[in-house]
Amino acid sequence: MPNLFDVKLVFTQIPKLLKYLPVTLEITVLSMLFGLIIGMLLAVIKIRRIPILYRISVIFVSFIRGTPIIVQLYITYYGIPILLKYINYYSGTNYNVNNIPAMLFVLLAFALNESAYMSEIIRAALQSVDKGQIEAAHSLGMSYTQVLFRIIIPDAFEVALPTLGNSLIGMMKGTSLAFVCAVVEITAAGKIIGGSNYRFFEVYVSLALIYWGLTIVIEQAIKLAEKRMTITDIKEIKGSGQYDRN
Repeated sequence: MPNLFDVKLVFTQIPKLLKYLPVTLEITVLSMLFGLIIGMLLAVIKIRRIPILYRISVIFVSFIRGTPIIVQLYITYYGIPILLKYINYYSGTNYNVNNIPAMLFVLLAFALNESAYMSEIIRAALQSVDKGQIEAAHSLGMSYTQVLFRIIIPDAFEVALPTLGNSLIGMMKGTSLAFVCAVVEITAAGKIIGGSNYRFFEVYVSLALIYWGLTIVIEQAIKLAEKRMTITDIKEIKGSGQYDRN
């Protein structure tokens, strides 16, 4: 009977796949970072209902949330070169489309996708902050920007942290689609390895173990961050004399 499943191969392939882990982590971290920044801006625009920008943000979020990420990757990968060709034709410029690194398309698509979801998470978290604190800060003469960065964002971050952690995990797993833009991360590397030895099942089991391990690490990091925030809050309450031992 042929060897239908090689357990040893599952574990011997993991080191080969881990060589491409830095690419996966780079996409995850950078996309999440830029997604948070853009998402914060979109959330503030929605809360403040800034004219024109508010309507644009609503349409943007609706489009991103209403289309699959793989479609957005394809649109970015093929759309930006077409846009640059139009710019070259009508502006007389000479941008070399072929010099654009594939990673740029991936980061742009994932960051914009993440920003749409982050904007709703952040908006809900910002609006959950106690209005009394905000009014007190304004009464002390703080501007909206000062209140935002000193009071609203720290409190909102604590509320949004579990959801942000889930989004980070989703982002990390979603990087497996980066291969459609010719970026070789661990999933694309798995496809290449599987194509060379025709042991696709073992490769995908190896990938599943890697993603599972990464997910556990992120979950534990989020739990640790939540615990530290809770301890900090308790210390602040004690320091203000509002903590009751009974």
